[in-house]
Amino acid sequence: MGKNTKKTSKSVASKAAKTLTDPNASITAKKLAGSALAQKSTNKQTGSQMEDFASKVLQSDKYSKDTKELAGSVLSQSNKER
Repeated sequence: MGKNTKKTSKSVASKAAKTLTDPNASITAKKLAGSALAQKSTNKQTGSQMEDFASKVLQSDKYSKDTKELAGSVLSQSNKER
């Protein structure tokens, strides 16, 4: 299995942290933010369910630019062979 060694950048991690503490942030944004932060300092990869979820967010018109940025970060850290 190909290991993806990408990690969440400082700017995305900062945005993710702010999202998690924002009472107005959507559940979708918070779910993506949590996943992005979990991959900040580790070699964890995005799981297949989160990968599917992030992909759907990116394809939808109803999510904000910030939410899509979190989705893109999460998706970029998925398993290379999947």
